[in-house]
Formats: sequence, structure tokens, C-alpha cells
Amino acid sequence: MGFTIGGTRGTEKPRTGSRRRGRASDCTTVAEYTGLWGWAAVPGARALDGACSCGAADCAAPGAHPLDFAPEVPSGATLDDVADAWAQFPGAAVLLPVGRAFDVLEVAETAGRRALVRLERMGLPLGPVAVTPDGRAQFFVAPGAATELPQLLYRMGWDDAALDLHGLGAGDHITAPPSDRGGLGPVRWLRAPALDSATNPPQARLLLGTLAYVAHRSPA
Repeated sequence: MGFTIGGTRGTEKPRTGSRRRGRASDCTTVAEYTGLWGWAAVPGARALDGACSCGAADCAAPGAHPLDFAPEVPSGATLDDVADAWAQFPGAAVLLPVGRAFDVLEVAETAGRRALVRLERMGLPLGPVAVTPDGRAQFFVAPGAATELPQLLYRMGWDDAALDLHGLGAGDHITAPPSDRGGLGPVRWLRAPALDSATNPPQARLLLGTLAYVAHRSPA
């Protein structure tokens, strides 16, 4: 499998010609995402004391964005493929592109935890759910949710502008567990991926009523 590298921004340049492999734990995690769950992954920037490893002094999202010059590791990549690619960016965060295999519905962590309990009690289909160190819960749902979200909320009688409930879709990336996000700490699974939920996440409309209700009732 060939990889191409585009762009030159930043200081964390790929280690060309290196025979080093990426850390076994990092590579195993990425290979699970690509090979088992069918997600693409991309090396991401890291943050330390507010400074981003991309090298841009005015970086808008320190430690929370893909490295411009890093190649994407596609869905289906093997452990060897991942090790070869990640060796160029040791210690990079693992980011997942949104809008392909899944979209994300994001709420405050407190609301997300409460909603998850309700949804599980209701027996509704659920996908993976991640929590970030800055207090957000991210529900994986079928692609297209971010685009449809305002209309879906409107049909349910909710003013989306008044809710702390947001959709992430095509063009967005999320930090994958257990990578550090923004120098604040690791992202963690609140509900880990499983074969059925990762490869066939639920339609957003099945979760949206509960998420909107709990987001409305929960303090910010």
C-alpha cells in the first residue's frame, strides 16, 4: 500500500528513510480501528503547555487536528501498513475522519452519560460513545446526521440553537481513544465499539429525542 504526503506546514516532519516502527500499542490501536471497525485514521498533532506540535504559533486547535503533511491510513489497513505509516510520526495522536463510516452527535458529558443510561434502558440500538477530557460526549451515528440535524430537531419541536447538541460530519475529525486531546488528557470510551455498532451505527433519529431532552434538562 502506498502513502503520499501532502503539505509542508509545521515542524513535526515525517521521518523519511527511518526503519523504526511506531509504538506497538499505538499501532495495535490504529490497526483495530482500520482493520476491525473499518475506519480510516490519520496522525494528529499534540499539544504541550498550549503549544501545538504542528508548529503554527496561531494554531486554532492545538493538539486537536490532523497533521497537514501526514498521510491518511485508509480503512482496511493491516498492522504492518499501520506500523510503516505511524513510524514516520512517533507519538502522534490518532484522529478519525467523520462523515464516512459515521457521523457524531456531541453533547455535554453530563447530559451524554444521563442520555446513555436512558437509551440503554429503552433498548435502543447504540453505537460507540466517547468522552473527551474537555467534558464532551460523542455518540457515533450513521453518516448524514450532521447535515440532517437542524431539520430533524425542528420536526421534533426543538430549537437547535438553544440546545448544546451539535453534529460533526464530513470534513471534521475527532480524537480517538486513548489519544490525548489538546494537552488536556486522554479521550476515553464510554461505550466501546463492537462489531455490530461500529460497522452499522444507528440512525440519528433513534437517539435524537432522548439526547435533545436530556441536553435541555441538564445544566451546561
